[in-house]
Amino acid sequence: MTMDVLAELQAWMASHCDGEWEHQYGVTIDTLDNPGWSVKIDLKDTKLLGVAFEEKTVDRSEKDWLACRVREATFEGYGGVFNLREILEVFLGWANASGAVPRPT
Repeated sequence: MTMDVLAELQAWMASHCDGEWEHQYGVTIDTLDNPGWSVKIDLKDTKLLGVAFEEKTVDRSEKDWLACRVREATFEGYGGVFNLREILEVFLGWANASGAVPRPT
């Protein structure tokens, strides 16, 4: 992925902020206590709702892992403490393949 991951996620988020969507839905990045990351991205009222997503699980080591899935209209990504970028890349790769990511301005 050549574009900055955060810029691309920001562009995706901004494209859905219409005065309504952001009041009910959004993007949540949180920490896990093992340690690691949790990413949840609401898909309701987006182009990604209903788009097939193949679950991805990578288990390289106890500290280098990730698991991504879509459940109940939410993208869920979990991973080790150094896997946040990779989780976001999984989401954005899927969104890009679906044509749902605008170019950042």
